[in-house]
Amino acid sequence: MKDTGIRSAKILLPKVDDLSAFSCVACDQFTGDIKYWETLRKKTEGKPTVLDLILPEIYLSDDPAGRIARINDNMKKYLDGGIFKQLEEGFILTVRSTPFVDRRIGIIGAVDLEKYEYGKKTSSLIRATEGTIEERIPPRLKIRENAPMEFPHVMVLYDDEKREIAEYYYGIRESLPKLYDFELNMGGGRISGYFIKDADGVKERLSALLESERLINKYGKEDEFAFAVGDGNHSLATAKAHWERVKKTLTESEAENHPARFALAEFNNIYDEGIYFEPIFRFVSGVNKEDFINGLKTVDGGKIKVYNGKGLKGFDGKSSLPDGISAVDSYIKGYIEDNGGAVDYIHGEEGLKTLVDNTPDSVGILFQKLEKGDLFKYVSNKGAFPKKTFSMGEGVEKRYYLEGRRIK
Repeated sequence: MKDTGIRSAKILLPKVDDLSAFSCVACDQFTGDIKYWETLRKKTEGKPTVLDLILPEIYLSDDPAGRIARINDNMKKYLDGGIFKQLEEGFILTVRSTPFVDRRIGIIGAVDLEKYEYGKKTSSLIRATEGTIEERIPPRLKIRENAPMEFPHVMVLYDDEKREIAEYYYGIRESLPKLYDFELNMGGGRISGYFIKDADGVKERLSALLESERLINKYGKEDEFAFAVGDGNHSLATAKAHWERVKKTLTESEAENHPARFALAEFNNIYDEGIYFEPIFRFVSGVNKEDFINGLKTVDGGKIKVYNGKGLKGFDGKSSLPDGISAVDSYIKGYIEDNGGAVDYIHGEEGLKTLVDNTPDSVGILFQKLEKGDLFKYVSNKGAFPKKTFSMGEGVEKRYYLEGRRIK
């Protein structure tokens, strides 16, 4: 059985009366919507909640050091207060419905960070799908370096066109112990989870993805590429950076099974009906609209649309989607360096339009969506896509924090 870099784990689950209040959406969502997070705080007030244990990115500029200190204190209090139960070694089958899809199946386990690299071009078993923004790692690293446990919003894709892994366990789910089943808050849908004790069975099925003949047929070469990070690239990169620091303090034998060597994630088949890609748009503010758009006309960004608050205008460039995004991002960076302004990355066309409508001197840039069948072959042959190329679904469909793991 080949090593895919995926491990079973002793997963922590909350022992609380209100799981809906405990669980919440990924911290990198709704970064322009303070009302979302204020409403969530009111809904969870006075109850154990993972909101006490994470730092929503909308607050990154609001006393981050104080917030991180409180997060670490809260983690210790929750652990000492018996809020969590630790499962025996295994995986969790998770089944999610959202306002947009009836079902999304995943398997929760751990990534061996020694088998993962986030550089643009790498031959590791587990790879990033998009360019990493290095400056986004340090604030996340400050949270992780002293945290006694982790909660993942990372979703890692695998390429199983035969649908023989998660789908198999979904088919026998009634024979598995059910761990949870509840409605997610803030319109996130519903989630249920089942314990998979047969860790070797999961790993054996994943190992079949690395058969030589299969790899050659799919990628044109024997590229041992098992997993692509679909969501949470920067969170997993942070876990890797933290592990590299910790590893320097350990002996070789200590490093073999140190908890910081692993990071919890959800693994999803890219062919799952609940997995679909949405483009990530650019919201550029603090600029002269006319001047910015005139400059953008000189850039071959592929097939893009621009929203200026009055309507959409199409640009019909010749570049491929990845090359077009790189060209547009390069233009935005240069324009801001020369003229000032700021850029943010927005999910959803209506959300982008609302931001532009409510923000003077701003422009929205809309890209086409990536076809998910193209992802693995592109990453195998060319490396990671440009940063913020795609998102898996809408904001409310992102992973909700629920399962945790000790990392100290």
